[in-house]
Amino acid sequence: MGTKRSWQGEPLANNLDIIMESESAGSILSVFENFRNELDEHHDRRERVIKASRDITALSKKIIFALQRVRTISTPLPPKIAQENQVRLDQIRALFTSIIPDVTGINSWRYQRQISGGIQEFIEAISFDHYLRTQQLISLSESQAWLPNEILLTEEDYLMGLFDLTGEMMRFAVMALSSGNATQKQSSEAEGSTDGNKKLPHLSDTQSGIVVDLRSMRAEFEALSVPRRANMLRDLVKKVEVMQNSVEKVERAAYGILVRGSERPSGWMPDLSAPVEMEIH
Repeated sequence: MGTKRSWQGEPLANNLDIIMESESAGSILSVFENFRNELDEHHDRRERVIKASRDITALSKKIIFALQRVRTISTPLPPKIAQENQVRLDQIRALFTSIIPDVTGINSWRYQRQISGGIQEFIEAISFDHYLRTQQLISLSESQAWLPNEILLTEEDYLMGLFDLTGEMMRFAVMALSSGNATQKQSSEAEGSTDGNKKLPHLSDTQSGIVVDLRSMRAEFEALSVPRRANMLRDLVKKVEVMQNSVEKVERAAYGILVRGSERPSGWMPDLSAPVEMEIH
C-alpha cells in the first residue's frame, strides 16, 4: 500500500513542480515585460524632449536674428519685429507646454540634460529682448516668468544663457559702433589746443552705454564662484574665455573710434579679425 501511495503521489508532485515552474517563468516574463514597457516609455519621452529642445532652440535663434535688426536700446521694439517675435514666443511656450507631462514629477531632473540646450538658447533670446527694451539684465525670477511654472529653470541654465548673451551684445555693439561711428565733440581742454575749438570724437549714448554694460557684465562674470560639484563647471572655462573675447572686441572697436575716429571714412566697420591679446594672471 505504501508503494502504491508513492506511485500514485509521484505524478501529482511532478505536476505541482511543473505548475510552480510555469508560474515562476510567467512572473519573470511579466517582470521583464514591465521593464521593456518602462524602457520604451523612457525612450519615447526622451525623444519628445530632445525634439522640443531642438525646435525651441531654432525658434529662439530666429528671435535673436530679428532683434539684431534693432538699432536702439532703452526703447520699445519696432512693431514689426515685436509682432514677429511674439508669434515665435507663443510657439515656444506651446512646445514647453507639450512636454510638461514628460519633465515633471519624478522625471523633473531625469531629462534636464535633454531640455537644457533649448532653455539656455531661450534665456539668451529673452535676455537680449529684455536688454534692448530696458538696458537691464534680466533676473532669474523674470526669466522663470517667461516659462510655464512646471518647467524647471536651473541657475546653471540661466547663467549659461547670460554668458551667451554677451556674444549677441558684442554683435549688436559692433553694428552700433559702426553705424555713424563717432560724432565730433567740441573741446577747449584738449592738450595742444590753441583756438579752444578743437573737436574730439566721442561715442553716442547708445554706443557708450553698451560698452559700459558689457564691461560690467565681464566684471560680474569673472567674480563668479562656482562649486566644483556644479554641472556647469566643465563648460565655464570656455564660456568665460568666449565672453572675455567678446568684450575685448567691443573695447578695441570703441578704442579705434575714439582715438582715430576723425580719420575713419564713411561706412567704416571695425576690424575684429585680429586676435585679442589677453593678460593671464
